[in-house]
Amino acid sequence: MFTHKKLLIAGGDSRQLEVIRKLAETNAELYIAGFDKWADTSNKRIYHASLSEALFRECSIVILPAVGIGDSGEVYAPYSSAELTVTTDMIAALPPDGLIITGSVNPYLREACRKHRLRLVEVYARDDVAILNSIPTAEGAVMLAIQHTDITIHGAAVIVLGLGRVGMTLARTLKSLGAAVRVGVREAELHARAIEMGLQPFHVDELEHAAASADILFNTIPALVVTASVIGNMAPASLIVDLASKPGGTDFHAAEAAGIKAIAALGLPGKVAPKTSGRILGDAVVQILKDGNLNP
Repeated sequence: MFTHKKLLIAGGDSRQLEVIRKLAETNAELYIAGFDKWADTSNKRIYHASLSEALFRECSIVILPAVGIGDSGEVYAPYSSAELTVTTDMIAALPPDGLIITGSVNPYLREACRKHRLRLVEVYARDDVAILNSIPTAEGAVMLAIQHTDITIHGAAVIVLGLGRVGMTLARTLKSLGAAVRVGVREAELHARAIEMGLQPFHVDELEHAAASADILFNTIPALVVTASVIGNMAPASLIVDLASKPGGTDFHAAEAAGIKAIAALGLPGKVAPKTSGRILGDAVVQILKDGNLNP
């Protein structure tokens, strides 16, 4: 499919192993950096390499970890015995038609790609990936609720804040397990959607009152909504599971002071289902390459 194309995969966790396996099916030449503790001898088109400007110059497509890279280019590489860094000079060495694919983007990477006019794709910003990843996220959230409460999900009074891609899957999952699910939303169309799904909607502004009777509160809104006043109205035995991206939507200091368990549950797909999450990423990367008309 991508014969004669040279792809560089720089670092990543076990999800990236699935991406490597998926890309190996395309007949591209794969140069993998940060995987010296892992070896796949079954494919002769996979080459272990070290990050360098020369390598970036050779590869027109670079795939970075699902978690992105650090604020100074640090690369998360648990399968490497050495530290990895993607420098601005390496990025500058990419060919003019260069493409960088990553799970999430920070200012360091965005600015470097803008400066050198490189194409940049944030995989987790895609609806298809986010929707599919909401499945392991929801399963992981339920797992945490089971681990950190002494009640069943069935019959529990549950609140889900937000009815986006994750919130919708989570609310549906909890309802199927027999929970009494209330959904905190702001938009009229989401209020209607909650009713259509057989859920009990309320406006987020009413959360302080609604939270008083909640056994478990799941937040998916990336803004401070579970405030100290909301937490002060919750029962001591209740649980908060915050699924929103950093810094989350919960006042964790207030929760600790109130003696209420609050969990910042980031990156659940990679933790609870890395193989499935990796396959989702791998499929998305292949589709991105197809859509980009990168075939010779």
